[in-house]
Amino acid sequence: MIPESLVTEKKDIEKIGILLWISFGLCFLCNISAGLLSTLMSVYLPVVVKDLSQEVKADELNYISAYINSLYIAGWAIGGFAWGFISDTIGRVRALALSTGIFGLFTVLISFAPSWEWVVVFRLLSGLAVGGILVITPTLLSEIWPVKSRAVIIGIDSIGFPIGIFSSGLVNVLVSDWHSAFLIGIVPVGIAILSLRALQESHDWQKTKSKVYTSNAGENIAYKRNLIKGAIIFGSMLIGLWGMFSWIPTWVQSLLTASDGQAERGIAMMLLGAGGLTGGFISGWVSNSLGVRKSMMLCFAGCILMSFLLFGLNTTFSKVIYIELAVLSLFFGISQGLLSIYIPQLFPVHIRGTYTGICFNIGRIVTAFAIFFVAVMVTGLGGYGNALLTFAGIFVAGFITISLMKNETKNN
Repeated sequence: MIPESLVTEKKDIEKIGILLWISFGLCFLCNISAGLLSTLMSVYLPVVVKDLSQEVKADELNYISAYINSLYIAGWAIGGFAWGFISDTIGRVRALALSTGIFGLFTVLISFAPSWEWVVVFRLLSGLAVGGILVITPTLLSEIWPVKSRAVIIGIDSIGFPIGIFSSGLVNVLVSDWHSAFLIGIVPVGIAILSLRALQESHDWQKTKSKVYTSNAGENIAYKRNLIKGAIIFGSMLIGLWGMFSWIPTWVQSLLTASDGQAERGIAMMLLGAGGLTGGFISGWVSNSLGVRKSMMLCFAGCILMSFLLFGLNTTFSKVIYIELAVLSLFFGISQGLLSIYIPQLFPVHIRGTYTGICFNIGRIVTAFAIFFVAVMVTGLGGYGNALLTFAGIFVAGFITISLMKNETKNN
C-alpha cells in the first residue's frame, strides 16, 4: 500500500503526481479486463454451447445460452451489492484487488469446463466478482482525483469497459478455439496482485474509519431519494444495454445465410466496443457542456431511435448494420461515462460504496431475468430482431423518468 505521505494532492491536472496516475492506470486496466471477459462469452457463445451440448436438442440451445448469460448478470448484480459494502468496510483497494483476482480465476476455469453446467457455475462465480470492479473503480477515483478534472478522468476511465468489449471481438477473430480464449483470465489475476502493492487508497475513506456517523431524518430521506433516482436511471440504460449486447452476436448470426458468422460476429462486437469507447471518452466534456440531465435525455433518445432502425428495419444482413451498431454503442458509451461520474457523488463517503453498488446493480437483477426471457420472446415474437426491439422499450421508460426530473447543474 502506498503511504499517504507520498501522494501528491495538487488540484491542477498538470500537477497530479505519478502515483495518482498509477492509480488511474490500474483502475483503467481493471475495467478493460471486466469488459473483455464479460463479453468474451457472448462472441463464443454459439460455439461453446454447441461443443458442450452435443446431445441436447437444437431447440434447447437457446435456453442453455440464456442460462449462461442471465446467471452471469445475476451474479454481477449480487456481487455489486456485496462489494460496495465490502469496500466501505475493508477499503477500496483491498476490495478491488480481491474482486479482480477472483474474476480472473473463475474465467480461466471456464477453459477446463467439462460440460455446459460447469460453464454456468463458473460464469456465475466470475459474475459475483466483476460486480465489485465496476462499483469500486469509479468510487475510488471520485474520492482520490481532484475536483477540477474529476468528471473528465472518470469519463475516460469508463471507456476501459468498451475497450474490453472491442478486445473480445478481436480475440474472437484471432483465436478460434474458445478453450484457449478464456485462458486470458490470468491477466486480471496479475493486475490484482499489482493493485495490492501499487494502488493508492482513498484518503476520504481512511478518514471515515476514525469517525462515527449519524444522520438526521432529513438526510436519510435525501439519501433514499437519490438512491431511487440513481437506480432508475442507471437500471433503465443497463437493462437495454445488456439485453442487446448479450444477444446481438446471435442476432447477427440469424441474419446470415451464406457464412458461418465468425467474422461478422467479431466485427459487430468490435464496433460495439469502439462506439462505447468513443462515447465514454467524450462523456466528461459532454457533461460539462450540457449537464447530466440533458446529456442523459440525449442518450436515451438516441438509443430509442437506433434500436428501431437496427432491429425494426433490418431483416437481412448488410454493411449498414455495422454503422447502426456503432452509433447505438456511442450513446451507450456516453451514458455509462455520465453515470460513472454522477452516481457516486450522490452519497457521502461512509455509505458511498454501498449505495453506489445498489444503484449500479438493481437494474442487473432485472436484466438477468430479462436476458433469460429473450429466448422465450424469440419464439413468441418471431425472431431475434422483434425480441430485441421489444426489449428496447425500457429506454422509453428511462427517457420519461429523467425528463420529469428537475434540472441538474452543469457541474453535477
